[in-house]
Amino acid sequence: MMDYISQNLWLFWTVIMFICLILELSSGDFYVTCFAIGALISIPVAVMDAPFWVQVVVWAVCSVLSILLIRPHLVKAIRHGADNRKSNYDALAGQIGEVSETIVAGGFGRVKLDGDDWKAQAPDSTEDLQVGQRVRVLGHESIILKVEKV
Repeated sequence: MMDYISQNLWLFWTVIMFICLILELSSGDFYVTCFAIGALISIPVAVMDAPFWVQVVVWAVCSVLSILLIRPHLVKAIRHGADNRKSNYDALAGQIGEVSETIVAGGFGRVKLDGDDWKAQAPDSTEDLQVGQRVRVLGHESIILKVEKV
C-alpha cells in the first residue's frame, strides 16, 4: 500500500485537495480553500516525479501565495454588498408598534412589534405612554428600543 502511494503521490495531493474542499464547507473563510489550491498545483509536480520534499515546498509556497493573492478577491466577491444590508434588529427603526406595558416617563415599559415583545424606553417623552398607544421605533440601545409617540 505504501509503495503504491509513494509511486502515485498525485493521488495523495488529490485526496488532500478534496479533504480541504470538504473542510472549507464548514469554515467559509477561504483559508482552507487556499490549501486546496496549493494541493491542486502540487498534483502536476507529483506527476513529473519530483521528490516529495519539492512537492511539499510547492504546496506550501502556492498555499501562502493564494492566501495573499486569491483569498482577498474571494472574500470581496462573496461579501459584496453585505455591509449595506440591515439586520433584522436594525431594520426595526421606523416601524410602528403598540405599547403592551405602560412606558413610564423617564423609565421603561414594553412594546409589541411584529409579534415580539420588546423592552422599550421613550427618552423624549414627558408623559407616560399607556397600553394600546402606537409608537414609532427611533432606534435601539443594546436590546432596549427607543420609541416616540405616534
